[in-house]
Amino acid sequence: MKRYVIEREIPGVGSKSAAEYRGISETSNAALAQLAPRVQWEQSYIAGDKTFCVYLAEDEDAIRKHAEISGFPASRITPVVEVIDPITANR
Repeated sequence: MKRYVIEREIPGVGSKSAAEYRGISETSNAALAQLAPRVQWEQSYIAGDKTFCVYLAEDEDAIRKHAEISGFPASRITPVVEVIDPITANR
């Protein structure tokens, strides 16, 4: 499985309620269940009118299929080439 960052342009997503975020998560989880084990959702960051989602997937097609089933756009799919953090400086 490869790691990807998916940018989703969703107008108003940054001003949703907790109940609406729960509904969004439920919709995504239902789509993931249909595609398992081809794609897994790690987490998402909401910023303004966008979400930046981190997924593990077999390939970009699996992510596109999730977008199709869930109804959440995959505006940009970017493969992650490396993960670094503060500990990387000590390697």
